Amino acid sequence: MNTQRQRPLAIGPLRAFEAVARRLSFSAAAEELFLTQSAVSRQIRALEEELGATLFHRGTRHVALTADGQLLQSTVSTLLERLDGTVRQIRQSRGRRVVNVTTFASFASLWLIPRLEAFQRDHPDMDIRVSAHDQLVDLEDSEIDIALRYCQPRGVPPSAQRLFGEVLTPVVSPWMAGQAAAGQVPPLNTAADLRLHTLAEEDDQRPSGLFLSWRRWLAERGQPEMQPRRWMYLNFTYQQVQAAVSGQAVALARLPLVADALQRGELAEPFGAAGRIGAPTVYWLMLSHQGRARPEVMEFARWISGQAALTRQAIGESEPAPAQD
Repeated sequence: MNTQRQRPLAIGPLRAFEAVARRLSFSAAAEELFLTQSAVSRQIRALEEELGATLFHRGTRHVALTADGQLLQSTVSTLLERLDGTVRQIRQSRGRRVVNVTTFASFASLWLIPRLEAFQRDHPDMDIRVSAHDQLVDLEDSEIDIALRYCQPRGVPPSAQRLFGEVLTPVVSPWMAGQAAAGQVPPLNTAADLRLHTLAEEDDQRPSGLFLSWRRWLAERGQPEMQPRRWMYLNFTYQQVQAAVSGQAVALARLPLVADALQRGELAEPFGAAGRIGAPTVYWLMLSHQGRARPEVMEFARWISGQAALTRQAIGESEPAPAQD
């Protein structure tokens, strides 16, 4: 048996391999790693000798992964990403405290970020890093501490904490509401009046998007075939809210995300509480394993829970936020 090939692989050649595999260029990898091209080539040759396998097809003007190279890349890329994330956490733990949060863009824009100033004023030694996108992140395979997500109960782990449920309500700018009441623009007294207005709709063709759609709201109000003056299709919830605030459209808003704007008078509900409908989707807080072990993460999670309690009060949902069982 060749005992040399039983030894653990050195990290240096693996990092050189990952860079070449990702860039498919020895020179580009060398520039990224601040090494010479010959140094990168030597590390790759040493790795191939250690493995007893060829990792790259080397052409005159191109580089391509072999089957063994593709297999190694699938593991090494994840390994180095986790290693780098752990190193960042260790460095952060010896300096300022940092909490890494992932959530979707509309929740970050409409609910989380407006509240952060108050938290950071009371916690000047803690930094909050918000990663806002619609791609779900594996909490146990990343440096994320907290995920704030939006889905039905069957889509969350048992440890998830319920923040609040979903309520939908038509909203307009106070100016439009006043103009409609004064007869300066078409009225907004009944669901049928919406045929004279522009409706902002989320451009979501997935079946789950039906729960948040005007079609569902109109059908429940006895207007399943009604067509508005025009549709305004937008990608994100916060864009629909912006269209309503600017007086361009009537938006079917997510009440938990606009409750503060309604209280401040930046939006108005033309049909009042009678225009509200529920949905099966729920807002959740989830903690990663590494996040549970860090006091600053738990402190931020408790603050989120407190803010969620205020939102439940604002939307008329009085029950506490238990862990999902």
